[in-house]
Amino acid sequence: MNREDSIFFSDQIEHKHKSLRDRFYYHLEYTMIKDKTTIKARDIYQSLALTIKENLIEKWLRTDYEYHKSNRKMVNYLSMEFLVGRLMIDSLNSMGILEEVRELVKELNYSLSDIEELEPDMGLGSGGLGRLAACFMDSLATHNYPAMGYGIRYEFGIFKQLIRQGYQVEEPDNWLRAGNPWEIRRPEITYRVKFGGRVEHYQREDGKILYYWVDTEDIMAVAWDIPVLGYETNNVNTLRLWQAQATDDFDFDYFNTGDYIKAVEKKNISENISKVLYPNDNFHLGKVLRLKQEYFFVSATLQDIFANFKKHCRDFNQIPDKIAIQLNDTHPALAIPELMRILIDQERLEWDKAWEITKKTIAYTNHTVLPEALEKWGYNLLQELLPRHLQIIQEINLNLLNRVNKLYPGNMYKLKTMSIIEEGQQKHVRMANLCIEGSFSVNGVAKLHSEIIKEKIFKDFYELYPEKFNNKTNGITQRRWLDSCNKHLASYITSLIGDAWKKDLFELKKLEEFYDNDDVLNHIREHKLINKKRLTKRIYKLTGVRVNPNSLFDVQVKRMHEYKRQLLNILHIIHLYNKIKENPEADWTPRTIIFSGKAAPSYYVAKNIIKLINAVGVKINSDLQIKDLLKVVFIPNYSVSLAEIIIPAADLSEQISTAGFEASGTGNMKFALNGALTVGTLDGANVEMKEEFGDENIYIFGLKAEDVVRMKQEGYYPENYYNSDASLKKVLDMIKYDYFNQTEPGIFQPILDTLLKNGDYFMVLADFHSYCEMNDTISNDFKDTKLWYNKVLLNIARSGKFSSDRTIHEYAKDIWNLQPLKV
Repeated sequence: MNREDSIFFSDQIEHKHKSLRDRFYYHLEYTMIKDKTTIKARDIYQSLALTIKENLIEKWLRTDYEYHKSNRKMVNYLSMEFLVGRLMIDSLNSMGILEEVRELVKELNYSLSDIEELEPDMGLGSGGLGRLAACFMDSLATHNYPAMGYGIRYEFGIFKQLIRQGYQVEEPDNWLRAGNPWEIRRPEITYRVKFGGRVEHYQREDGKILYYWVDTEDIMAVAWDIPVLGYETNNVNTLRLWQAQATDDFDFDYFNTGDYIKAVEKKNISENISKVLYPNDNFHLGKVLRLKQEYFFVSATLQDIFANFKKHCRDFNQIPDKIAIQLNDTHPALAIPELMRILIDQERLEWDKAWEITKKTIAYTNHTVLPEALEKWGYNLLQELLPRHLQIIQEINLNLLNRVNKLYPGNMYKLKTMSIIEEGQQKHVRMANLCIEGSFSVNGVAKLHSEIIKEKIFKDFYELYPEKFNNKTNGITQRRWLDSCNKHLASYITSLIGDAWKKDLFELKKLEEFYDNDDVLNHIREHKLINKKRLTKRIYKLTGVRVNPNSLFDVQVKRMHEYKRQLLNILHIIHLYNKIKENPEADWTPRTIIFSGKAAPSYYVAKNIIKLINAVGVKINSDLQIKDLLKVVFIPNYSVSLAEIIIPAADLSEQISTAGFEASGTGNMKFALNGALTVGTLDGANVEMKEEFGDENIYIFGLKAEDVVRMKQEGYYPENYYNSDASLKKVLDMIKYDYFNQTEPGIFQPILDTLLKNGDYFMVLADFHSYCEMNDTISNDFKDTKLWYNKVLLNIARSGKFSSDRTIHEYAKDIWNLQPLKV
């Protein structure tokens, strides 16, 4: 394209043709206003980020231009979370300029690793849901799929976790304190979002009823865009995040009378919507804010999608051919009534036509098998905040119940369980039921999970709509979770089989030809030790505990929740401690057990488990008789960037949730790809990992999902395990009699009560013996270096299925009917 013909202003100027080095120094001097005598590390980080972003701008603009010009179908991925982590190193890696920048930073006597530490993790997510969304965005861009991600630009992340005297303490995660050089504010992309008010209706002469949502309280949604670049491609997709902004900055009447607090009160209340990720919803105002967040982001997103659609087309029948909307769990469920409201109230379509379009456009991913975790909103709260949407939901529900009653006359059970509106003393709206009824596709995220939602959780819906249900096993992006975070191992793998695995993880299968190859196994072991030494330094910096890098690094890092069973892990630690104390001179396998993860601020049992882990750790780590045979550490403030240090260093990955309770898990995949063996139950994606890796290359223990169901039905009595297993009894008695907390007696009684008085809902005691036996096997296997690293090699080689690239290709083919468009 000639300069005269280009759509880009940058083609008319020379600055864009400068070298990376020249651009970097330009930003240091002219953007950061620094010279050689005043430069600081943060100036280098900011200048690097701006230089990288500048390098992406033309590709970003061209991608957007080509997508719109082609008028191809686009997927819009709606998620309350995008746990993207840090962008700098991943971006440099994807652009192929990592080493060039490393040398550039050296010119200024800094190391790139030091500069990297200045970048905060973006506070846009809290766990697996958000990390999955980030992996999907990476895969969509890498494989050139037209896509937009939509979420909320939270001013504060979920929280910064501190550990004080063993307790979790929450502090604000002000990740935007120093600004975010990766984002671009789009004030021209601003939409009005309505709340409250009332609904008026007017009947025209032709009998059609028109609805008007009036007297509302309005908030503005302002777009902020973050580029999502693919690996070795020109495509740069967009993650669009919404910030809440008041319609008026302040009230002049209050201001002029001197009431300055009241003058800005409305602005502050309005802008709370995008203030913090997941406000505590244990009280009414928290529930109001959480629901407002969900509708705020859905409304702005749907308005944006419609604005883009109308640039090219006014035939609403074409919406399903041009737009796919994927709901990442139920948080964006209000997209269903919102799309109906736009089509009926604003575009004046008839109900049946609007419903047909909606059901062909929206798809839903379920992420939980816990019935109590399925999202529900109070009927009265919806009536207060979203009266028109509640009317639409009621109409959807009435049509559903009529259909069910016609197919199953008089079946009150089906009517009750399938109803979107849950009757009772306090009525609720079941968001999962709404998602299933209003979507053309409902997918689980692992084979076992998908079977459970079909056979148990949504059995009645599956009988009604079997064609909707499908499985899309989760995956991870190998670009971040091997190539970027484990550069030594990644480079070694490339030297053996080439670099095609970076875009096709099934290429790792070629590593199998190196099975039993001493030279290759030793290299993998050496790279593991390098990573363990790096983590050893980080552990000491963050916790003050010195650990032995030659010990077995046994790692459980994930959200703190009872079903994930960190408690089972700590009971085994106490059991192992007792065994070592009884015979310290035996041939023990030294073990360092590493925990990290946040508990929700109001989840007191999970927070108490954190305290127990730390109390046990203090006792064991200070026991001179134990020395380095056993160490226990809890690393605070788990994050993506911390995971990128922990995961490459792990020898053993703890995936020990109660069978039938974990939807999928993706941490298990990251650990396996980086050469950690898995100890786990047959739960979530562990089932498929066992199929891929082979029974002998994964350590499976405990009850199966059907065993858990059967035992609960027949009657499960945890006290029987306590009374019949002397080693378990000793462990629980040590907790009971304050062995680990002599200065705070009784603080762990609530944990014991969950196990012995309240039925041990997550079957910890039932799996204790099997778990301990499997850990004995693991300790013995770890002593046989060749045996262990042959298993490691096969885990890496057989991880191909667990790439998010494979998952996205399946979504594109089976659900979205989406074709790539290479820019």
